[in-house]
Amino acid sequence: MTKVLIKKPCRTNMQSGLNKTKNWVIEFPFDPSITKDVLMGWNSSKDTSKQLSLNFSSLEDAKKWCIKNKHDFSVIDETKRNIKPKSYASNFANNRRTSWTH
Repeated sequence: MTKVLIKKPCRTNMQSGLNKTKNWVIEFPFDPSITKDVLMGWNSSKDTSKQLSLNFSSLEDAKKWCIKNKHDFSVIDETKRNIKPKSYASNFANNRRTSWTH
């Protein structure tokens, strides 16, 4: 039995959207049997499971898949973000607490 990791991916630093963070992802552990090719320098391995990334729409589906395929799993729980609604017009409001600095 291999131990897999179930998590929700975080958004990258180069994007502000949250579209790719909605699914649950199963990742396999690092394979220590990686060898380096002498001529090209590429990494090679007999176990290609690290190259897989399985996406599921819900945590329950990911857990069911792990149980069905006899994988131990651990879940990294998602952190909730508090999104404050902002408006461009609020920059010019008369009741601002701080002065306009530009």
